[in-house]
Amino acid sequence: MARWLYSALLYLLLPPAFVRLWLRGRRNPAYRARWGERLGLVPPLPQAPRIWLHAVSVGETIAAAPLLRALQARLPAHDWLVTTTTPTGSAQVRRLFGDEVAHHYLPWDLPQAVAHFLDRTRPDLLLVMETEIWPNLFAACRKRGIPVCIVNARLSERSLRGYRRIRPLLSGALSAVRVLAQAEADAERFRELGAREVRVTGNLKFDLEIPASATATGEALRLALGHRPVWVAGSTHEGEDALVLAAHRRLLKQAPDALLILVPRHPERFDAVAELIGQDGFSFRRRSSGALPGAADSVYLGDTLGE
Repeated sequence: MARWLYSALLYLLLPPAFVRLWLRGRRNPAYRARWGERLGLVPPLPQAPRIWLHAVSVGETIAAAPLLRALQARLPAHDWLVTTTTPTGSAQVRRLFGDEVAHHYLPWDLPQAVAHFLDRTRPDLLLVMETEIWPNLFAACRKRGIPVCIVNARLSERSLRGYRRIRPLLSGALSAVRVLAQAEADAERFRELGAREVRVTGNLKFDLEIPASATATGEALRLALGHRPVWVAGSTHEGEDALVLAAHRRLLKQAPDALLILVPRHPERFDAVAELIGQDGFSFRRRSSGALPGAADSVYLGDTLGE
């Protein structure tokens, strides 16, 4: 009954969901493309043994890279399908893996959309990164005999409080799913929600290999900063940048050589934030220009992704 009510609610929310994609497309046109994939309407993939990895966006895709590379080496006969939810995640998949993997958006968790997607992709295993729990998708995989594993799983106490309200729905979804948690606290929270097979395996992000070029870039930036005071406002949302810049202006009165590194969360806001910085009269550099901040610059705008 819980999953039936959940599915009915999702169908009711379908028109607003498309409206939201259209509105987001005003800043990032990629949100207005490939809508069929949101409903599971993807071209059929060739018949082959296939592992499906789902990573929501950029951070999860980067964290998943060591796992995917290791499994590719161990299972060379398997094809790979990687899904994301956001256009930035999609772009990151292409940057990291090119044509080595098939990529589509994750279908919305509607029974028909999930069925269409599974019919066309035919995975043998689903690996889900971190905190994604989709009752209809997990139920469909269970019905078709497709094992599901949540890897690098994490669940905050705050998220748990919200999930407790829909525990009957989630306990059914998690009952046949294997969970590989980052830490024991995460494992206990998943158990409380109904997961039965839970192990602690650590955080995949510690398995990332930092490219030598990234290390060299970091060292060059550290050298350019010297001993000046630096603070970072990362993953900012609309409305927060103005507050951060106002705080930085007050800071400059006490520490005239202070540098703010400002990193908006969404790339479609990069240009707007750059305009805001300029309007406020700050001297600044953009990371995308390739230039390092100079002594006269008081703001360094982080407007690149996936570095």
